Amino acid sequence: MRLLPSLLLASAAQASPLAESQQNRLKWFPCEIANATVPMECGTLAVPLDYTNKTANATLQLQLQRAPAKQKSKSTKSILLNFGGPGADGVEDFAYFAKRMQAATGGGHHLINIVPRGTGKTLPFSCFGNDLLRTASNQALAGNASNVALGYVWQRAGFFASDCHAAQTNTGNLIGTAFVVRDMMQIVDALGEDGMLRFWGVSYGSLLGSTAVAMFPDKVDKIILDGVANPFEETELFADSDNVMKGFVKGCIANPEACVLAKNQTAAQLEESIYQLFQKLKSEPIGVPVPGYPGGGLLVDYSFVSAVLFRQLYTPFIWQYTAKCIAALMTGESTDPGLQHCVPGLTQTTAAEASAKADQEAQFGIKCSDVRVRTTNLTQVLPVLEERRKKSRFFGDHADTVLAKCAHWTMPAKERYMGDFNVSSKNPVLIIGNTNDPVTPLVSARNVSETFKGSVLLQHDSYGHDSLMQASLCTAKAIRSYVVNGTMPKKGTKCGVKVPLFSGEDGWDEVIEQLERS
Repeated sequence: MRLLPSLLLASAAQASPLAESQQNRLKWFPCEIANATVPMECGTLAVPLDYTNKTANATLQLQLQRAPAKQKSKSTKSILLNFGGPGADGVEDFAYFAKRMQAATGGGHHLINIVPRGTGKTLPFSCFGNDLLRTASNQALAGNASNVALGYVWQRAGFFASDCHAAQTNTGNLIGTAFVVRDMMQIVDALGEDGMLRFWGVSYGSLLGSTAVAMFPDKVDKIILDGVANPFEETELFADSDNVMKGFVKGCIANPEACVLAKNQTAAQLEESIYQLFQKLKSEPIGVPVPGYPGGGLLVDYSFVSAVLFRQLYTPFIWQYTAKCIAALMTGESTDPGLQHCVPGLTQTTAAEASAKADQEAQFGIKCSDVRVRTTNLTQVLPVLEERRKKSRFFGDHADTVLAKCAHWTMPAKERYMGDFNVSSKNPVLIIGNTNDPVTPLVSARNVSETFKGSVLLQHDSYGHDSLMQASLCTAKAIRSYVVNGTMPKKGTKCGVKVPLFSGEDGWDEVIEQLERS
């Protein structure tokens, strides 16, 4: 789930599937998925490789995983899922969240995870032949790391884009959002149900869902957009990031037994201490020797810590470990065992043990192929960067490298959607936005809701990224009512969560138990 800067999408108005119906071609067989919380099945489906080339016969094998419905009947339908990224295959998330999502949707639907183009074994996207080259190219650098960092980020982004173009020139323009949406409609047809799309999209998955609604409004049954990315505004990204940090420090001070940082200070003082730690690491990074690691060790600096802590704010149930990570960083000691909470398995990492994934650069291949505005002139993107910094003093420069790489990108997707998002879909869309989400702020959910006619925004009053991170019985019941009966929550609905911060729990066990009794 999935760090996403907003994408500016381009081409085609309302569309229809390009391939013939493939009913009865999708077969399922039992399979083992690590750490799965429910029984799983797997399947594959051949789809057109290039939807814009109507005369070509080349196909692509989509990889699918399914959690069968707990209560099956002749009317049982399927809900497609995407857990975001982009660049994640979603398999690990699906294994972990399947039981929770089954409970929330009532257990009467098959849940299907799609491994999108560019990820896993579905047209994997990688720009480098080995981890040594990858490490040299992909070292994190935030734009405010120094007074020369932004220029460095910008120029290296051009090298990265060139490397990716050279490595992926044959298929790098076939993994964009519009093609994945068409793949989703191929799956819908192959299921042989009623030809209607049911979809729960998280983070980047919300962008897939939004694009599907815009391209195929007459094919929409139940669509849930959760942890919502705004497809037409790229400066909103970090609007709530600092609020999440404030929630972290307040939760810490309120739970001194669970938070090692809670020492005779106020939440405001702790927040300022963490901010000053960030600044100190710009000039006084911590060097951690790691045998076999490229360069001989890991440099824990401002950019590295910004990336690590930003990601950990996604998941409140690990915040007690985030506090241990910060406490270790504050000592400045490279041997502090608490650094393990910043990077699990840090001291065991070696170049030989690091296995190169075939889809390492997928997030860039997908994000950047969809982006409309491209430039090699840094001054043209400065207004966007400056606006992001205004929204978050902690993380406003965190994704500068993503924007830079996408600006330099030279493989635009063969199809990009730039049609009107002001559509009236056959059925209304349920939109869920967290009150305090570090990467998909509530304002984005609100703006997308105002775009889709008849949609309703449900405010999930929690911290973290999307509604799955902290359970709410209210939210789960609203999802169930929508999926099962088509009943939308009342406008202005705000669902609270009961699980306390720094408890190490996400609240789902209790919510699932309550749902099973209802």
